[in-house]
Amino acid sequence: MQIGVIGAGQHGATLAEWCVEGGHDVAVTSRHPERLGAVVTHLGGHGTALPVAEAVDFADVVLFAPNWESAPEAIELAGAALNGKIVIDATNPVGPLPGGAASGFESLMQLAPQAHWAKALNTLPTNVLQHRRGHDPLLAEFVCTDLRDARQAAATIIRDMGFAPYYAGGAQAARLLEPGGPLQQTEVDVFHAKDVLAEALTLRP
Repeated sequence: MQIGVIGAGQHGATLAEWCVEGGHDVAVTSRHPERLGAVVTHLGGHGTALPVAEAVDFADVVLFAPNWESAPEAIELAGAALNGKIVIDATNPVGPLPGGAASGFESLMQLAPQAHWAKALNTLPTNVLQHRRGHDPLLAEFVCTDLRDARQAAATIIRDMGFAPYYAGGAQAARLLEPGGPLQQTEVDVFHAKDVLAEALTLRP
């Protein structure tokens, strides 16, 4: 699979590295792709740096992991290349949400409504993920989406990274995963994910 990673901070760069280790080819991007030499070096021969729209064109699946403040600009730079693309949103919103959206995820969906969005890989910091990655029992990674292709793609990538995908519901459930939601900062293995999700649903904001 070819994966485009938008955002080359700690989280995005780490996800890109894990995608390569999982057998995928990766294009990383940011507002300044010419500055991503060190990130590309960590990807060996399976990574390159491209401008945003070119990275999206390259990708079968886009991992969306810029800083929240840069997210609208990243979507604008990607433009029509996002149409029909599977996009996995790994961001966490900061501050009030635009347009009356119930979650940061839904606000991004409004900016690129023709993309096939899923929410995942945002609830825990990379140091926790690194510690738990690939160790039994596998850490559960919650996924929210209304679309079958996005759900399947997210599940494949999450498995290849060394985690266990766990479906938490449609787009409206994404608020459970974001700051202020009961699944944010929740570290749970796949065997206990069902009970944790059931409890979270009773606390749904």
